[in-house]
Amino acid sequence: MTANSILLIDDDTELSDMLAEYLQPEGMSITATATGTQGLRHAQQEDYDLIVLDVMLPGLSGFDVLRQLRESGSRTPVLMLTARGDDVDRIVGLEMGADDYLPKPFNPRELLARVKAILRR
Repeated sequence: MTANSILLIDDDTELSDMLAEYLQPEGMSITATATGTQGLRHAQQEDYDLIVLDVMLPGLSGFDVLRQLRESGSRTPVLMLTARGDDVDRIVGLEMGADDYLPKPFNPRELLARVKAILRR
């Protein structure tokens, strides 16, 4: 069985480390970046099974990254994370092409369940 490759774009390094520790034993290979610009570059240069994307990032925002990915034709599934729980933010993210949206703080088990559901599709 090959590992699912996940690109994690989040400037919260503690959260990124925790998610990597949680997801790797589930057979997932994690690449973590801390800025929107770095994340976009990785997403454009490598093939990932899923992108976990924070909304509030230094450089390009998560919305900017998502917009550029979709405009370039990327069909890689995207799960967005945000500390902003506004309905409007979730709706905008989904309308821009995100596959799922999870507000922070979240239970890592819920994130894992959502990741597995997206990867089954």
